[in-house]
Amino acid sequence: MSEKKKFLLRLDESLYAALEKWAAHDLRSVNAQIEFLLTDAARKSGRLNSQDTTNENRDTSDTGSSTS
Repeated sequence: MSEKKKFLLRLDESLYAALEKWAAHDLRSVNAQIEFLLTDAARKSGRLNSQDTTNENRDTSDTGSSTS
């Protein structure tokens, strides 16, 4: 696993509280929840390729290249 970049993030208290509740609901830490949300947004916008597939980064449907 590659090293993760560390940086300071300042958030409004109400936003942090909302993230904290959301993370607890999803059984994640606040840090993991923020990383999950940012990764999901980056993938959906086409700015980050999926680690598992290379051709399905823009479409979440199951229409990969495995069909003839």
